[in-house]
Amino acid sequence: MKAAHWQTDLHQIRHLRLFNNVALGSLAKLLDSFRPCELDTGEVLLSPFDRNQYLYIVITGSLKVYLGSLDNQPVTTLRVGDCAGEVSFIDNEHPCAYVVANEPSSALRLHRDALSTLFQQSPQLMQNLLEMLCSRVRQGNRQLIDSEQNANIDKLTGAFNRRWLEHVFERERTRCLFSCQPLSLLMLDVDYFKDYNDLHGHLAGDYALCLVAHTLRRQLRARDSLVRFGGEEFVVLLPEMTLQQAADVAERLRESLERIGAFYSPLGAQPGVTISLGLTQMMPKDSLNSLIARADQALYRAKDEGRNRLCH
Repeated sequence: MKAAHWQTDLHQIRHLRLFNNVALGSLAKLLDSFRPCELDTGEVLLSPFDRNQYLYIVITGSLKVYLGSLDNQPVTTLRVGDCAGEVSFIDNEHPCAYVVANEPSSALRLHRDALSTLFQQSPQLMQNLLEMLCSRVRQGNRQLIDSEQNANIDKLTGAFNRRWLEHVFERERTRCLFSCQPLSLLMLDVDYFKDYNDLHGHLAGDYALCLVAHTLRRQLRARDSLVRFGGEEFVVLLPEMTLQQAADVAERLRESLERIGAFYSPLGAQPGVTISLGLTQMMPKDSLNSLIARADQALYRAKDEGRNRLCH
């Protein structure tokens, strides 16, 4: 990082978020505590391994923010007017992210020793900084929620994944046992899916899996969980549903796909697919593995009996 010569433009500076609504007469005095610096492309401004003593305000260029490792995708981009390092600047701890110059950039930096003096000179500056901190915390919370949700979702079909199934099964098992309610589980498999891929291509197979997930999801209750278990296999968890009720649902799901002779995809019209299903109901001592094993046995019977059918 190099020191830079920078011509102060108060009218430009007062539009930056940190200086919003700060009186113009106070601004010049406040800026005496800031020092301009220049960054080359790829230069690391902040790192979790180095304690940070500064608040940075981007005045030209842009900075990328990385969590965990510089090999990861950046989580956000800081542009002109954005701040970097405000959390570690306040609590005097190590930064929680890498901040790297995305292009030749410049910033104003403020050493934390000047913080208390600036707050006394301008309560508005303190309020702006607190608002920026709150914004950063909210952004972090949103990213955490998004990350957790994405970790539970199969990217291709939008169905839940096995990680979610393990979580939701324990929750529903406990709840259903406590309230003496049944819990049923469906395991289903797309019929002759390897042949479908070989004949129409793997991309068409992906669209067929999306068709299956979309068609089934529309007919399930909000409390039900549609899970892509792996490949062309799906699991449906049906809480508070008896074996007969679940069998009725399974038949409705099977028939809904059987009626789709063809569907439209970005590749054009593609033939539809059918499914075979295995059904079982939870017993008090069942684990997720034992429940799936019984549903899987029923699914194999459905395949042996000709496919496009339900067995339980």
